Amino acid sequence: MKTIELLGDIDSQHKLSAIAPAELPVGPVRLMVLLADEDEAGAAWAQGIARDWADDLAGQAQDIYSLEAGEPINAVR
Repeated sequence: MKTIELLGDIDSQHKLSAIAPAELPVGPVRLMVLLADEDEAGAAWAQGIARDWADDLAGQAQDIYSLEAGEPINAVR
């Protein structure tokens, strides 16, 4: 059995659509659907970090720079 990866879309009516290469023969196929959960996991991770670090980053100890600190990038040296 030969495996070919296709990208498809499932619409609001739960119909799958994909474009198959022209060299594939016409006829029934067996489909295996892989659901991407990377984006969901990535979003959950980012939200967790934001929640965990919110108190730390809001603390005054993090305010180590001010507008008066340093020199402008176009300052004469």
